[in-house]
Amino acid sequence: MIAISVQPSHQEQKVLSFASTLYLRPILNLLLAEVSPLWRHDLRLGLQEALVNAACHGNRLDPNKLVVVHFTVTRHQYVWTIIDEGAGCPDRKSKDCGCEDPEFEQECGRGIYILRQIFDEVEWLPPGNHLRLCKDIRRDAAPHLV
Repeated sequence: MIAISVQPSHQEQKVLSFASTLYLRPILNLLLAEVSPLWRHDLRLGLQEALVNAACHGNRLDPNKLVVVHFTVTRHQYVWTIIDEGAGCPDRKSKDCGCEDPEFEQECGRGIYILRQIFDEVEWLPPGNHLRLCKDIRRDAAPHLV
């Protein structure tokens, strides 16, 4: 099940939640619905990487655990905060994950590399299971293809 809500604010922030799954096509379509086609391909790749990590590494594909995404689309910026129900890794802010999950460490460098190439800001917020991704679309005239 996918749930979506709109919370009243000066910037329209939407919240989408879904049970841990790797079937992400409808979720990505919802998250990218308001994104310019110019940016959609690159951002889809980055969001897919982040959502797979939340479902697999954070929630261990437990269908009873949710992934929650807060997202805001403005004229000059796209912002997503992805939250899983895992314990989080306190060292995810650095380039080295510092996680004790060997499966995560093996692919950590690739995923973080992809996120840093696509988004202007990649930040894990305490307790380590909140990932904030920001794309400033004023800064670049065209997307950078990974």
